[in-house]
Amino acid sequence: MVKANVSQANEDWQNRINIDPGILGGKPVIKGTRVPLEIIVGALAGGMSIEEVCEAYRISEEDVRAALSYAAETLADEVVHAIPSR
Repeated sequence: MVKANVSQANEDWQNRINIDPGILGGKPVIKGTRVPLEIIVGALAGGMSIEEVCEAYRISEEDVRAALSYAAETLADEVVHAIPSR
C-alpha cells in the first residue's frame, strides 16, 4: 500500500514540477509559475501551514504536496559521505 502512495506521489510531482534552464536557472518550480520548490519547502519548515503557503504563493495544496514529494525523492537519492571525527 505504501508503494502505491509513493508511486502516485511521484506521478503527481512529475506532472506539477517544471525544470527548465530558462526559468530561474533550471531550479525546480511549480509548473506555470516561477515559484521555486525551495521557497515552498522553506516556508513549511519555517512554520507556515500548507494553507498559508497556498495563499501566499497562489498555488494549490497538490502543488505543495508535489514539492514535498520531489524533495523526498531527491533526498532519497542523495549520497552522503561521513567524515570521521578527529
